[in-house]
This record gives sequence, C-alpha cells and structure tokens, in this order.
Amino acid sequence: MKKQEKVFEVQNLSAKIKDAKTVALAELKGVPMSQLGQLRDKIKEAGGELQVVKNTLFSRALKENNYEVDKNQFQGSNLVLFSNSDEIAPLKILAVLGKTLNLLQLKLGFMAGAVLSAEELNRFASLPTKKELQAQLVGLLIGPPRRLVYSLNWNLQRLVLVLDQVKNKKQ
Repeated sequence: MKKQEKVFEVQNLSAKIKDAKTVALAELKGVPMSQLGQLRDKIKEAGGELQVVKNTLFSRALKENNYEVDKNQFQGSNLVLFSNSDEIAPLKILAVLGKTLNLLQLKLGFMAGAVLSAEELNRFASLPTKKELQAQLVGLLIGPPRRLVYSLNWNLQRLVLVLDQVKNKKQ
C-alpha cells in the first residue's frame, strides 16, 4: 500500500469507529472464506459491517478516536465488527457463530467511549436483542389487561351458565 492509501484507510476506519455504536475486534484464524462470506451477510442483515483490517492502520484509527489500547492485542489476523444500527445484534451473531465454529474469538471492543474486554463483549452478546426486549415488554404490558378481561369475562360466563340452568329447571 502506498502512503496516501494508508492515510485514506486510517481516515475511513476512524470515521467508521466514530459512527459505530459498537466496535469489536476478533481473531481471524482458520475461518474459510465461504463461511466468512456467510457471516458478513448475516451481520449486514443485522445492521453491522465486518471488515478484515491491518493491525497498524486500525490502531492508528483508534488513536484518532482517543482509544488507548495495548498493542499486544493486535497480533495475528484480525477482523473488525462495526455495529451501526443495533449495539447487540451483530455482536451476538459474531459471538454465536464464533462459538459454533470454534474459530472466531473476540479480543476487545469499544462501546460508548469505553474499552471492553473479551469477557464483557461475551456478556453483551448474551443479552437479548432490541427486538426480543421489545417483544418481552409488550408481553409484560399486555398481561395484566388480558387477565382483567379474562376475570371479568369469567364472571359473566358464570352468570350466563346459572341463568341457563335456572331456565332449564323451569321447563
């Protein structure tokens, strides 16, 4: 790469880091290209972007965004996940497929100006996604009115049953 291309790439990575809600660095070791392509597609559907990066360029982009990271974290081939729309969903996909493949291991991440360890990233990845949380909230909100309607309806049904029995006895 020429120097100008490197400068452009650092600026591009810096802009992506700045715009992303969550950034995660994972070790890319032994992942077949076909599976990497499938992983990219799934992450793109979830509102994220997956990119293989050069370690030195990525560390420079982090410095431009005021992140202090140990350079020992940038050993070997790495890929970066940028979560643009949802903080957790793309990270969850990366962590789940990483566990099933036993190849991708999260190294570190960045969220809301904080540096996250691999353990913290795995904890975030185990959280429900935004849509799952919204569905749980709707279920919680619908529960009490549904029970109220059922209990009020049950009293009316009992009254109708009693009246029906009274009517049958008179005949």
